[in-house]
Amino acid sequence: MAHSTFTVGDYLAERLVQIGIRHHFVVPGDYNLILLDKLGGKLDLFGKPALIEVGCANELNCSMAAEGYARANGAAACVVTYSVGALSAFNGTGSAYAENLPLILISGSPNTNDAGQFHLLHHTLGTSDFTYQLEMAKKITCCAVAVDRASDAPRLIDRAIRTALLSKKPAYIEIPTNLAGAPCMRPGPISAVIDPAPTNPAVLAATIGEAASYLHGKLKPAILVGPKLRRAGPEAEEALLKLAEAMGCTVAVQPAAKGMFPEEHPQYTGVFWGQVSTLAADSIINWADAILCVGTVFTDYSTVGWTAMPSVPLMVAEIDHVTFPGSTFGRVRLCDFLTGLAKLVDRNDATMVEYHRLRPDPVLIHVAEESDALSRKEIQRQVQPLLAADTTLFVETGDSWFNGIQMKLPKGADFEIEMMWGHIGWSIPASFGYALSKPDRRIITMVGDGSFQVTAQEVSQMVRWRLPIIMFLINNKGYTIEVEIHDGLYNRIKNWDYAALVQAFNSTDGNAASCRVETGGELAKAIEMAKEHKGGPTLIECVIHQDDCSRELITWGHYVAAANARPPVQK
Repeated sequence: MAHSTFTVGDYLAERLVQIGIRHHFVVPGDYNLILLDKLGGKLDLFGKPALIEVGCANELNCSMAAEGYARANGAAACVVTYSVGALSAFNGTGSAYAENLPLILISGSPNTNDAGQFHLLHHTLGTSDFTYQLEMAKKITCCAVAVDRASDAPRLIDRAIRTALLSKKPAYIEIPTNLAGAPCMRPGPISAVIDPAPTNPAVLAATIGEAASYLHGKLKPAILVGPKLRRAGPEAEEALLKLAEAMGCTVAVQPAAKGMFPEEHPQYTGVFWGQVSTLAADSIINWADAILCVGTVFTDYSTVGWTAMPSVPLMVAEIDHVTFPGSTFGRVRLCDFLTGLAKLVDRNDATMVEYHRLRPDPVLIHVAEESDALSRKEIQRQVQPLLAADTTLFVETGDSWFNGIQMKLPKGADFEIEMMWGHIGWSIPASFGYALSKPDRRIITMVGDGSFQVTAQEVSQMVRWRLPIIMFLINNKGYTIEVEIHDGLYNRIKNWDYAALVQAFNSTDGNAASCRVETGGELAKAIEMAKEHKGGPTLIECVIHQDDCSRELITWGHYVAAANARPPVQK
């Protein structure tokens, strides 16, 4: 039996499978149809699809679903058509860049003959220059390549994928419609693509020595954990835990790093977020005279409008380098640095001793009557018991950030937030993509009504794939986070019947459940229904008063507004 011709599309499919991708998110268009055939035709050893195609409602949702998949899987692929597709998918690609996720954005493109013949084509700007999309992609990826000849495909595809994996950033691959099925050589060993860049031993020794010098003589050391820790891999999280226990000091996390250090650990001291910190984390971080920052990201949002930067010189350990006051060391993998430092540090629990004096008493939680009007606090109280070791909590941009940050994560529970990019609507497609990679986890999404309206269509894909995601939609009829930063009529939105919309997604073959609740008793019954519901998502529309938002959001919003309003610096 003759073997079929191995093609450019086959090469890409094989490499995606080899880096651990099992689902690819797509929106079809005539420039990528042959490529989709090739990707979907990739079979495993048992004759089953090695890459499962996941169709999405639009390219924005497609890219955000892939971003969520990358959070769970370590890498993801999003396949769209030229220009009208890719330019929309650039939004989720920007999120992947900001959030340090290796998302491979793959775009079909015009036939290679058209540019030279000066043809004007559909889905373009109406000129014969088709390079603009590649040039745009270079600004939002770590590597952007366009395959112009089939013979160049292996080199370019491997370069883009390897750069994405090493940098923890998205990459872009453009394949013309007439090259996806063109003959291509087969790939070599995948180790050439996936092997990590090793730590330089001499640099590692020097870095650890510098770190020991930084800590020597300091009386009050503390550790602050940031969101890049998880991007460095589970071995980095394990190494941090060992270092923390060796040092014996307090460990706080930034809001986007919630869940990256176990909250039941005796050294955990809450979320450091300036004036809206939890468990008095700000008090102990501000008291420390040495702070080891691990994977931290300091932005206007994470520092409450630049008012909560640590006040002492920092040692900052990144994914592949370490910076000290006055010096920096490259080619040092985070896990190697943390592991080596743990063997040299002296134990100093001064911050733990002080923290026992500062730690706030447990808050007395009010239990609403069943007939009481639903409130934000009652929603938070009733959602808390749902969090278990197999739970991942997604919190949408807005007051859901602050409500989620207040939740207590049991051992094993995960927390997902998009704090750097901050795109409203992210949580719906991202939780969908995440759930496809981790079907054994219970996914809970807290989302506002304004955010939901941006990407609501992707609930239909949850229905299609029968994913039991539980969504708590907070209906307060507006963009509450924007109200607290800068109010105006533009923050009021048209109300929807959200529960009814989900039933429309069911059509004749779906199994989604939905309901609208306005009291604490109704919410309790809805949660019991959601826990038992299988074979599809559940949306609980929680109606609360328009002005019912957290004190933390109000405080944070005021400081961020002040930062936004700073006058220009006079030169």
